[in-house]
Amino acid sequence: MSAGSVALVVIDDTISMWDMYELGIATAVFGVAHTDLANPWYDLRLCGPRPGTSSSVPGFTLNAPYGLDELEKVDTVIVPVVPESYMRGDRALPEELIGALQRAGARGARMVSLCNGVFALAAAGLLDGRPATAHWEHTRELAEWYPQVKVDDSVLYVDDGDVLTSAGLSGGLDLCLHIVRRDLGARVANQLARRLVVPAHRPGGQAQFVERPVTVTTDDGIAPVLHWALERLDRPLTVDDLATRAGMSVRSFHRNLRAATGTSPMKWLLHQRLARAQLLLETTDLPIDQIGERSGLGSANNLRHHFAGHLGVTPTEYRRAFGET
Repeated sequence: MSAGSVALVVIDDTISMWDMYELGIATAVFGVAHTDLANPWYDLRLCGPRPGTSSSVPGFTLNAPYGLDELEKVDTVIVPVVPESYMRGDRALPEELIGALQRAGARGARMVSLCNGVFALAAAGLLDGRPATAHWEHTRELAEWYPQVKVDDSVLYVDDGDVLTSAGLSGGLDLCLHIVRRDLGARVANQLARRLVVPAHRPGGQAQFVERPVTVTTDDGIAPVLHWALERLDRPLTVDDLATRAGMSVRSFHRNLRAATGTSPMKWLLHQRLARAQLLLETTDLPIDQIGERSGLGSANNLRHHFAGHLGVTPTEYRRAFGET
């Protein structure tokens, strides 16, 4: 199992402190050698229009030793940011960057953007007719400048197979962990998330706006009932059950859970059950029907249905890729 090579695109020397966050996210996930989690880890290469040049912000210097021709050699290309001068329309994105992105996409590289890096993918025509997202502050401009892109301003990230886009800041970290989960499995992604002290898995369809994040120490009736549900995923659980446990009406529970997690009770349960099934497939040799039962997804056929719909593979294919040998 190989994690593959990743090109991280650094456009020029106008990077801001906010931009450094997206660059830091990608570097922390793909550039640090987490070889105790999976070996080999990713091979990260910082690439820019002028290899060897430095991009600076107060207190930081970032060197990109590789040129844009590297984009034609790697498995994954990530554009973490488009500098503000391009967003204001003061300058056009470099033609050599657009060409390099187009060639990488045509070759079959996985194309990824974090936050407003989506504008580079859109300018290269890689998002035409496809769903995409960005930080909510930029989605209106994205829709206006590139009307052929199906912009969704509400989600954390969009996985459209070979093209993935994310909201800004923590949404970018969610997408990076999602990529690790796709490449190396749920267990590795969960271990890395614990190392980075972030939630192990937030599905892309979760809302960008979360009014009151659930924490382990929350005592307001939401976090305790979610922990209670996680211990009982193998049992039938209804929204009525959860609301009763929380001491709320069904309507109040819906409202409070959406405020805390950005999703509905049944969607939250489904994603938790899928995550449980992934871990069981990776770490046990239980038959598929028993994994369906223990994760609360029911029959083997139901498990296969949900895996196909959400992960694009069968449980058997997932186990073959990520199971312990």
